[in-house]
Amino acid sequence: MDYAYGADGNYTLMNLIQMVVVYAFIIAAALSAIFIFVGGISFILSGGNDEKIKQAVNTIRYAIIGLIVSILSFTFIVIIGRMFGMDLMAYISFESITNLINKILSPSDDEMNLDSL
Repeated sequence: MDYAYGADGNYTLMNLIQMVVVYAFIIAAALSAIFIFVGGISFILSGGNDEKIKQAVNTIRYAIIGLIVSILSFTFIVIIGRMFGMDLMAYISFESITNLINKILSPSDDEMNLDSL
């Protein structure tokens, strides 16, 4: 059975909450990585300007701090979630993420029936 679905094939409230938590942390980590990259590019393109270098270093520093906070808070949430019977790690599989994207992007049968009217 796929962890993302309830017994009837639909999402349960607990599954939706777990998915939102997991994907929020994935987005936070991805944004931190993007800002590290942007800070690195800014540092390279600073041209020796002390103000631009300082700004780039601050961007990298705060992005790394954000990444560390994201990882630590996700670890804390996983530990607390296991105490309450939540399996957050089940949502971090490639198959689970692609199934969610396909379900969101593909129209449901009800929507298709309404369009044909």
